[in-house]
Amino acid sequence: MSDANTLLETIHQGMYITVLIILAVMLFACLIRAVRGPRVADRIVAVNMMGTMVMVMIAVLSLYLKEGFLIDICLIYALVSFLAVIVITKVYMGVYEEKYHADEEGEKPYGNP
Repeated sequence: MSDANTLLETIHQGMYITVLIILAVMLFACLIRAVRGPRVADRIVAVNMMGTMVMVMIAVLSLYLKEGFLIDICLIYALVSFLAVIVITKVYMGVYEEKYHADEEGEKPYGNP
């Protein structure tokens, strides 16, 4: 029975490492999307997706290392990531509305002559 548990533990560890590698590649792809754009909405969604993938990576790492405190860190990271996306969206909407109102009035945005 001990050999079966050891084999199962080895398979789980290999699976955790494989999942972490796949998530790292996907995280890099989201980073490219966040940098390239082309629109601000694409960048915001990419940053949000990166935050979600980091949370999943922390959870998988918690299982791999058998450390429960990492789940608490994951929850804190989720709150911070959510607030960051909300702030970025609010800032973007403020810039968009300012530009929209400036275009309506026939002025150039941001007070440029």
